[in-house]
Amino acid sequence: MRDGVYLEQLSEASVLAALAAWGGGVAGDFHVLALVPEGERERVPLLQEACRQAGVVLAGGVFPQLLVDRELVGQGVVLLRIQGAPAPLLVEQVSRTEAVEPLAARLADYVESGLGEEEEGALFCIFDGLVPNISTHLDAWYLALADRVRYFGVNGGSESFTPMPCLFDGERCLADGVLLQLLPRHPGAFLEHCYGVPEQVITATSAQGNRIVQIDWQPALERYREIMARQYGVAIDRDNFYQHAVHFPFGILRADGEVLVRIPVGLDDKGAIVCVGEIPPYAVLTLLDARQCGDAAAALARDLAQEPGMAAEPLVLFYCAGRRMHLGSAAMAEEIGEVAQLTGHRRLLGALSLGEIGASARGGYPLFHNATLVGVPCLQP
Repeated sequence: MRDGVYLEQLSEASVLAALAAWGGGVAGDFHVLALVPEGERERVPLLQEACRQAGVVLAGGVFPQLLVDRELVGQGVVLLRIQGAPAPLLVEQVSRTEAVEPLAARLADYVESGLGEEEEGALFCIFDGLVPNISTHLDAWYLALADRVRYFGVNGGSESFTPMPCLFDGERCLADGVLLQLLPRHPGAFLEHCYGVPEQVITATSAQGNRIVQIDWQPALERYREIMARQYGVAIDRDNFYQHAVHFPFGILRADGEVLVRIPVGLDDKGAIVCVGEIPPYAVLTLLDARQCGDAAAALARDLAQEPGMAAEPLVLFYCAGRRMHLGSAAMAEEIGEVAQLTGHRRLLGALSLGEIGASARGGYPLFHNATLVGVPCLQP
């Protein structure tokens, strides 16, 4: 992601002017990844038409809000210029079980055809945030590609978790899909959340996709309510569930010490707890206290300092919507400002995300996260 611009007005004229400044048209050697706020989703056809007129390949996603420097904005569009990379893939109907293996095979062909034999690269993805089997897809991708690429990505959609078309290319706008972009010679992204781990653990004794049906052999809501009352002094009911649950998400404890955050976002009719991201059956869980999370901005800045091209402008930054809901807008702005200050970036461009994807170690296994900051170095050619 080598260049970026924020357009305050999303119109054919403003997009055409930005593309012309980049040398769009037949002579252009780039395509565009666009980030659109939910409030502007009806203008995606204008964006598509402008790119068709300019002869520029387009792909992108709709997010709750855009991140521009230290502020969240609900209008306009962020355009990221992608150079020296193959055209993106937009795949629909990925929530079907029978879609997992064919997509992994198609992805392997896409990567192998787009990278030289010894060339390194990264794979960036945007999922519809309502796809319930993202972790299953990531497992299949790793089986097909292993460490051939560095994996990172985010989820788009509505912060209300209302189904809507949130992924697009030059012709289509769809839901239940994933957008895939291979980035040759790109180092990938860095993810941080800095949640501490309490000593008490529980078990998801029954889980179906992104729904926890039972905890410790009890109905999930009943057991969650009991733990919240005893451990944190918080009384939970159906009406206030999300208001409190965002501050006390689940943590999946992995054998390697990694903690995967799962933010509960609702309850189904039978009392199962619905999360952003899959919960493996019999997963060892804990309830995290978001008030006790560490300095993720400093940790992210340390990570980014390892990357030689990190100082190039802008830094692409995605920020979890659940983290914002817990911290509040003022604290979120302070955290983002700390990232800018510690990394020396004058420009930050990105979006509010509904789940994040990355590896716990550089070049490692792709995992699905919540509550993270995702920093993407924007390398110069």
